[in-house]
Amino acid sequence: MANTYTLILAPNASLMTGPGTNTIVLNGGKEGAVVIDPGDDNPAHLEAIIHAGNSYGGIRRIFITHGHHDHFGGAEKLRAQLGVPVYAFSREGIPFVDQEVSDGALFPLEGDRLLAFHTPGHCFDHLCFLLEGERTLFAGDLISGITTNVIIPPEGNMLDYLNSLKRLQSLDIAKIVAGHGPEIVDVQAKLAGDIAHRLQREQQIIDALYTLPPGTTIPALVEYIYVDVDPRLYPIAALTVEAHLLKLEREDRVRHNEKDGWELVKK
Repeated sequence: MANTYTLILAPNASLMTGPGTNTIVLNGGKEGAVVIDPGDDNPAHLEAIIHAGNSYGGIRRIFITHGHHDHFGGAEKLRAQLGVPVYAFSREGIPFVDQEVSDGALFPLEGDRLLAFHTPGHCFDHLCFLLEGERTLFAGDLISGITTNVIIPPEGNMLDYLNSLKRLQSLDIAKIVAGHGPEIVDVQAKLAGDIAHRLQREQQIIDALYTLPPGTTIPALVEYIYVDVDPRLYPIAALTVEAHLLKLEREDRVRHNEKDGWELVKK
């Protein structure tokens, strides 16, 4: 099927979203077009989505990768205009969803299938969608085409995130369409690189806890580790450090004391 999908950049550029959210309009042939991550309720953006969908025979379903507003912001208005259902992992993350999508759910398209994978980590309700025949993964915010994504506790979970990346390594994927930034064709290198980056940061935190006094706080760890980073970015860095510490705590490798300090568990 020619023209498998159209990529439309939502007009919601920011420090956290980069150039904006990638909205995907997927050609489903006789099954109708599918929208993944409407992104923004800007009227011009919604009009562009509908126009792309009409070129594929009309939009019949709206899918959302996870419950962050820069991904679902246009979904309710688009649903109201088109009268089509919204699909996502959980109403806990997106209360207005019409149909919850379980891990492994399969959606037929003309000549292909769209498979849903529950990939928590960036957010508890995160889904990726694999266009099976084309071997194209619509990855939401599990993967970034710009950098590595920020994991923000408590909805973000570093252990789950790494496990989700490792799960993708086992899939036959030729191309990743990330939620932000350009498409990724060197898939295995990207996945391995993101995992290696996280594990390198984790080791830096462990090394810092070896060096600094027991009960070191997160701000002290950030200042020690992020020596080449603009201090204005320290609050974001602190979220990353916290996510790593919570992972290490789940693995019984660090402990959190009553004074909001952290130390290694001696075994």
